[in-house]
Amino acid sequence: MHIAKFGHGFSRRVFLERTAQGICAAGVLAPLWSTIARSGDITKAYPAELLSIDAHTKGRIKTGDVITAANVDIVKHLLDPVAYRQVKEMGRRFTIVPTTTDATRLFPHEYLEATLRNAGKGRLDADGNVTTSDGKPWIGGNPFPDAKTGLEVFANLVLSWGRHNDSVYAIRDWDISPDGAVSYQYDFVWAEQNTIGLTSGGTPYIEGKEDKLRYQAVYFTAPSDAKGTAYLNTWYNDQRKFPDLIGYIPAFKRVRNFPTNQRFEPLVPGITYFLSDAWGAGDPMLTWGNYKLVGTQPMLGSQSANFTGGRNANWERGLHGGPQNQTFFDDYKELCPECFVVECEPVGYPRSPVSKKRVYIDARNMMFIGYVTFDRRGELWKSFEPAFSQYVDGNTKVMDGKHVAWSWTHVMSHDIQTNRMSRFVQAREIVGGVRSEYNQGPSIYSRYLTEQAVRRFGT
Repeated sequence: MHIAKFGHGFSRRVFLERTAQGICAAGVLAPLWSTIARSGDITKAYPAELLSIDAHTKGRIKTGDVITAANVDIVKHLLDPVAYRQVKEMGRRFTIVPTTTDATRLFPHEYLEATLRNAGKGRLDADGNVTTSDGKPWIGGNPFPDAKTGLEVFANLVLSWGRHNDSVYAIRDWDISPDGAVSYQYDFVWAEQNTIGLTSGGTPYIEGKEDKLRYQAVYFTAPSDAKGTAYLNTWYNDQRKFPDLIGYIPAFKRVRNFPTNQRFEPLVPGITYFLSDAWGAGDPMLTWGNYKLVGTQPMLGSQSANFTGGRNANWERGLHGGPQNQTFFDDYKELCPECFVVECEPVGYPRSPVSKKRVYIDARNMMFIGYVTFDRRGELWKSFEPAFSQYVDGNTKVMDGKHVAWSWTHVMSHDIQTNRMSRFVQAREIVGGVRSEYNQGPSIYSRYLTEQAVRRFGT
């Protein structure tokens, strides 16, 4: 009888030992990031049981299988608690696809190149902010690809949400009531512009704005009663500071300042997600605290095969589940070999309705694949589950400059206490003629990210 050197219990023991010590150390058989740097391939960093759902479940679940209520208990340990309940109790299903071993398919090209180029240069200063080794603002890519603590893991999320210098997302949202009907439907623009950590263009900073981190705006284009509603966040590089928040509400007919620490309210009626939920890291990271690594484990995450542009010209998706078969998007999940489970608390928000959040972060690209929050009683409240992909579907391919685009494709935000679901896609185009685009340079700032732009859009 042949006994495998690395059996099914080996990686579990490694993960438990690291978690008990409170440290991250991506990779099981070899350090993950140096393995990626050598070849772009993660295979030598993990045993077979972490690279294939077939091996992980000893053949009980295979690539291509559909996970339903009938077989979800086999992979319960690979799901966050809300995703498990959705499948077990509400008719959700998803399809298993192969694990992505080529790390170049998990990043925008320029962002991966910057992560490789700047590996080892990230530091946390005395205040907890990210700097380079010589104390300057961050210069691009993940500052801690080989993160050792929960705070370092989280810094990879906060510093560049969409992992492009700038992005415009054309978003179509549907809000589903407990009876399974669509109660609201919105079209809106989400625009981002980083001012530091730029990964292309010859300089990592926008000159004169090195004290900022990003500009981010939301513009609603439909329906008519929401059209003109707009918000603009200005984030500071100092993660102890709250962003500046201005907005235009059509009923007020003027731009006004909003309390920036009230980040736990829906932007418009019916939506279940807050500014705080964005990217699993919607607030400056030092306005949260008590960062703890509470687990390291494999997970099922929507990290590939989720772009539908070849099947749907507007990049929308099939639906299923819930009382009227329209609560959940069709989506695809793969076995992510190693994920860090980080919890933190809203120390800067004394009136926060959230007591803590738990974020599941894929060690391969340091992007979150799941996020749940707990109310002030400590009860599970909401999930905010994203999906990502290279933008290839059959013969349809979306380019980001010279390279295939990578971005998020859809999100499902579920308030399990009221059983209300908000689900939205990154669409090709929404009402108003706005299209999704990346790395367009200064035009995005002038079009979307100034007070004049907010006023112009609103009026």
